Amino acid sequence: MNFNDFDALSFDCYGTLIDWEAGIATVLRPWAEAHGLRMTGEQLLTAYSTHEAQAEVDHPGDLYPRILARAMRGLGAQLGVPVSDDEAESLAVSVPDWPAFPDSKEALERLSRRYRLIILSNVDRASFAGSNKRLGTTFTSILTAEDIGSYKPDPRNFEALAREAERLGVGEGKLLHVAQSLFHDHVPAKAAGLPTVWINRRHDNAGWGATPEPPAGVTPDWTFTSMRAFADAVDAGNA
Repeated sequence: MNFNDFDALSFDCYGTLIDWEAGIATVLRPWAEAHGLRMTGEQLLTAYSTHEAQAEVDHPGDLYPRILARAMRGLGAQLGVPVSDDEAESLAVSVPDWPAFPDSKEALERLSRRYRLIILSNVDRASFAGSNKRLGTTFTSILTAEDIGSYKPDPRNFEALAREAERLGVGEGKLLHVAQSLFHDHVPAKAAGLPTVWINRRHDNAGWGATPEPPAGVTPDWTFTSMRAFADAVDAGNA
């Protein structure tokens, strides 16, 4: 395979294009400090990760703000710290404030010259609209958990992606999935038969952060440490 083999790219958003760990930590750190918890941002993210994933399994029809609120309450219960309605809501409404990675907008603009760009994201439409203002990109298609009724890594999300690619006329083998999360994206994408690019945003951090450890080993077809490096490789024609 090489990058000229593909007509479309599908993207995870949060963790890949938007720095969700920075956004979540911005809410969790003041909450933890206010309740006397001596935990680093990384420790909070690691503790938080399983609660968001479980909320998505247990409540697949919930909009993402409600998932966030449930996850924060679950984290509080685990740590023995109360979470008020206002504190839970502060995380629920924070998505539009989460920053884009500095290279996302420019890389997407470059990639859009060659490919159709599709979003496949664990988010609701309203929250993604706020994030897309930061990305400044017109995507060919936007598929959210709100649209599909489930959250990655549920196979239904990649089934929905396949249907959308077919609707767009993207041929078999012409779609490449690009994501940071091995848990949410690469394991189910590979199970669905998709080639993948790993944007390893956490390459200089030990552990998994806000993303649970993948349940099975997975080998992406390409690995880059940033969207800029991926776009550079595409422009250079390197496989």
